[in-house]
Amino acid sequence: MQIDDTLLAKLEKLSHLRIANDKKEEVMGQLTEILGYIENLNELDTDSLSPAFSTLEGGTPLREDAPQDATAVAKEILSNAPQAEDDFFIVPAIIE
Repeated sequence: MQIDDTLLAKLEKLSHLRIANDKKEEVMGQLTEILGYIENLNELDTDSLSPAFSTLEGGTPLREDAPQDATAVAKEILSNAPQAEDDFFIVPAIIE
């Protein structure tokens, strides 16, 4: 598929982008290359592949579901605050 001025103008309108006149030829070339790559992918025969195909045998590995103690992290974060009390940041009131 070849990107021309008409299609580029339509893409500009749909994407709410403005492409400078001196960059339009470059952008059209880049978009044409991208579409050419996609057309190459369309030539692959994927009919024999399952929609849930994965390169990992046995599926995605899962980590052990173990609770983590986050109190040390919270205390470290609060230690850097100018003011903190009872695990909360103290900030100036903005509504009176």
